[in-house]
Parts: sequence; structure tokens; C-alpha cells
Amino acid sequence: MKKNEILTGSIWKQILVFFFPILIGSFFQQLYNMVDTIVVGQYVGTHALAAVGTTGSVISLIVGFFIGIASGATVIISQYYGAGDEEMMSRAVHTAIAFSLVSGLCIMVIGFSTARPIMKAMNVPEEILDDSVLYMTVYYAGIIGNLIYNIGTGILRAVGDSKRPLYILIVCCLVNIVLDLVFVLVLHWAVFGVAFATILSQLVSAILIILCLLKTKDMYHLSIRKIRFYRIELKEIIRIGLPTGMESVLYSISNMAMQAAINGFSTAAIAAWSAIGKVDSVMWMVMQAFGISISTFVGQNFGARQYSRVKQGVRIGTAMNFAGILAISIIIYAFCPFFLHIFTSDSEVVRLGTGFLRIFAPAYVFYVFINALSASIRGCGESVQPMIVTVFGICGLRILWLVVALPLHHTMNMVALSYDVSWVITAIIFIIYYLRGRWFTRCKNRQGFEPGQA
Repeated sequence: MKKNEILTGSIWKQILVFFFPILIGSFFQQLYNMVDTIVVGQYVGTHALAAVGTTGSVISLIVGFFIGIASGATVIISQYYGAGDEEMMSRAVHTAIAFSLVSGLCIMVIGFSTARPIMKAMNVPEEILDDSVLYMTVYYAGIIGNLIYNIGTGILRAVGDSKRPLYILIVCCLVNIVLDLVFVLVLHWAVFGVAFATILSQLVSAILIILCLLKTKDMYHLSIRKIRFYRIELKEIIRIGLPTGMESVLYSISNMAMQAAINGFSTAAIAAWSAIGKVDSVMWMVMQAFGISISTFVGQNFGARQYSRVKQGVRIGTAMNFAGILAISIIIYAFCPFFLHIFTSDSEVVRLGTGFLRIFAPAYVFYVFINALSASIRGCGESVQPMIVTVFGICGLRILWLVVALPLHHTMNMVALSYDVSWVITAIIFIIYYLRGRWFTRCKNRQGFEPGQA
């Protein structure tokens, strides 16, 4: 195994080296989604755009749930890699790949039979129902490629490699753009063409990820004949990953509740909400990149039993995350009318969006503690407690606010305050929970292997 700089190098440099490829990859992911939207909207039509749009929440919920569970594999793989435990590392890698294959098959079978009932349950209009079901069906047919890509990316990031997932994502993005144009503009396959382009590009990314794992000579080498479930590793993946997957699902549900609350205002308010999502997506991309970077750093050093370096990494990573988000918050607060004008020329939409952003943008910095500390705690192998705190502190409080506080003062600004309140309270809980340190003792007691031993 080559020298592992995450275990020995400058902490802030290692976090940044890991951070930037993930951040750039997030931008390409946004470009990927944007091109799909542009091609459908400009070259197929409004009905097709609406049909594809109606599938977004369902796809996000399903894929988000799987990615949450897959994060359990990333955590244990990073710990085994940091510990230099080759046998357990190999078992974890092959279990993770087997999990993605079996999960993909299950989602495919269930998806084929539930696509139409779910779309009907969501009150999708009859004129776009068939296209919505078609898109979902084709997407389900290629779901295995998506899951293999996500689990493979998690494996590479767990061992400190964030560059190759970026290169693969760039290739996937370019393939998707080319196929979108060919299938829609040349072959006139409309919604089917966009969906088919998506699953083919994901298949390409899955193949490239698998090739990376097959060709490596490091301890995370993949052997096709070894792909199967190993009981202990599967149990650990589910123990750590399932709470994260459930958290993702509940987050999606709370977001749907927020959308429903916004829908109760004017059309301008709904448009403002959509534009706000585009503006603050930059903040969430930065937050996510820092979270993954901190979690990987903590996981590897915890696996190597470098506990003082773990705590030092949490402090430095949190400070870096705070500085980055503070800068973004100031920029968004000062220039949000300009950013909103990029997406709309409607003055009322800009006014509403500006008021909303200027209420919750200053509170972004509180979410830093939620993001960094939960990533750190999960990196050490504790996932249930962060899920409970997040679900009740953010999802639960936010829905409670909509039910109790919003009717007292039914305005967009009151909706915006739900973010500030939930972030501040949840951040305080996470800081107290982290500093008490009992979770860290439990993680160390659970660490039942010696570095370099199975």
C-alpha cells in the first residue's frame, strides 16, 4: 500500500486535496441535470418537461435512501483502510458491490410494478402520466448502473481518492450530453431518449468505476469471483448506513412539506422558492464536499487508532467549513437580488426571494456544526444518534413550525424563519452531544480489531 497522507500529512492540506475534486464534481452533477432539463424543455416540449419533472422527488427519495445506506460501506472501508486491515477491507469492498447489485435488482422489480400507481398517487395529470411512467420505467431499468457508480465512488473516496470519481463523473456528464442530443434531436425519441441517455451514461460510469477497482493493486482490489455477502461486513454496513438512509428519506418528506407550505402562497412565491433553490445550491455543494472530506479523514484516522488526530481533524475541518460557508453567506446576503435576476426578471419574485434569502442566509453558519460534527461522528461508526438528532431537530421542528407558528403569521418570511430556528437548535444539540464525548467512547469500545489484523 502506498504511503497514506491522510494518516500522516498536513491535516488542512489533506482535507482541501480531498474537498476540491468533490466540489467540482458537484458542479458537473448540476450541469448534468441542467442539460437534461434544457434539452427536454427546449426540444421536446412543456408536457415532456413537466413529465420528467414529476419524477424528481421519487427518484431523489429512492437514490438518496440507497446512498445513505451505502455511506455505511464508506465508513467501514475507510476505517479498515486506515487500520491497514487487508482481509476485512477486501470483505467490505466485495460485500458493498454485492449489496449494490442485489439492491438494484430489487428496486428494478419493485419500480416496474409501482411506477404508475405512484405517479397516480401524486396526482400527475393524465396528459403527462404516460410520459412520466415511461421515464420512471426506463430509469428503473438502468438503476443498477447508478447504484454501482455510487457505491464504487464511495469506495474510492473512502481510501482517499476523490480525483478518479471526478474524472469519471466528467466523462459521464459528456456522454449524457452527447446522447441527449443524438436521441432527442436526431432520433426524436423524446422522453424515452432523455431517459435512455441517462441510464447509458450511468452504465458507462459504473463500468469505469469497476475497471478502477479491478485494476488497482491496493488492498481495495476487486475480484469478480469474490463478490458476495460477508455477514459481519453486511451487518456493519446496514448498522451505520440504514439510519443515514432513513434520515435522507425523512429529509425528503420534510422538504415536500416545505414545498406544500410555499404552494399555499402566490405563484410568484412558488417561482421565488424555485429560484432560491438555484442560488443556495452552491452553499449545499460546498457543505456536502466538506462533510464527505471530514468523514473520510476521521474514518481513516479512527481506523488507525490515531484518536488525537481525529479530534484535531474535526476542529480544523469544522473551522475550514465555517470559513467557507461564512464567505458564501455574506456574498448571498449582499448580492441575492443580482443572483435572483439571473433566473427571473419578475420584480415581485426577486423581492420575495430576496426577503427569504436574507432571513436564512445568516443562519447557514449554524448548519456547519450539524454538517461537520455529524460527519465526524458517522466517520467513527456512530450513525443512529446523529440521525435521531437531525430528524427531530430539523425535520420534526420544521414541520412543527409549519403547523403551529405559520398559521399565526402566514407569510413567506415566517416560513424562512423555520430554517433559522431548526438550524440553531440542532447545532446546539450537536455541539453538546459531541463535546460530552460518550459517543466517542462507545465507538472505541466497538472497535473490535487491531490494525493489520482480521
